[in-house]
Amino acid sequence: MDTAAELAHNGAANGVVVAAEHQTAGRGRRGTNWVSPPGAGLYFSVIVRPVVAVAKTGHSTLPLLTLAAGVGVRDGIAAASGLRADLKWPNDLLVGRRKLAGILAEGIAIGSPQQSVIVGVGVNIQPAAYPADVAARATSIAGELGRPIDREVLLDAILDALSSRLAALDQNAGDILLAWRAASPSATGTRVEWDGRVGVTAGIDNTGALLVKTSSDVERIIAGELHWQLE
Repeated sequence: MDTAAELAHNGAANGVVVAAEHQTAGRGRRGTNWVSPPGAGLYFSVIVRPVVAVAKTGHSTLPLLTLAAGVGVRDGIAAASGLRADLKWPNDLLVGRRKLAGILAEGIAIGSPQQSVIVGVGVNIQPAAYPADVAARATSIAGELGRPIDREVLLDAILDALSSRLAALDQNAGDILLAWRAASPSATGTRVEWDGRVGVTAGIDNTGALLVKTSSDVERIIAGELHWQLE
């Protein structure tokens, strides 16, 4: 992501991809680490030059970019392998309760003519020697399917689907919202805890915010760390 950000600062075009065999300082949301063993996964970042469109709902589509990326990565994995993961707000792909892939979006010069978003993607392709705390909550495509998968075929499929979904975001954000909601069972009816509060998820609104029903109200969550009680 750092390399892609540098390229974006220097004027690299929409769609430029930076990929790595492994990462020595992979990162996730809120400063967490993304463990990236050599050859065990796909680790790549895409430079996106978004058009700041306004959807039919009257909202900017920019906050939906991470959701669109999640749908695209899910589509690509399904197309290449047949494995269908669930989406968990805002940026995880799960099989059961185990993480298969993660997405991190970082904006650069947002609001300016030079704005860009670096979309970083990590996909676990095969089982690896993860640290114990990671191994307990991670899975991989090969581990789920019981067979290997070609990384180049997978990367091509994900990039094709990602491009399609990001283009659709500018044209019809409603399609992205529908696709994301259909692929995210945990977004409705799941107990979550955050900032000392407790509630039950009630879907996402048209801006991509997670709705959580508490004992007194419905909260809109746009950022922060949630603890999910998944079955």
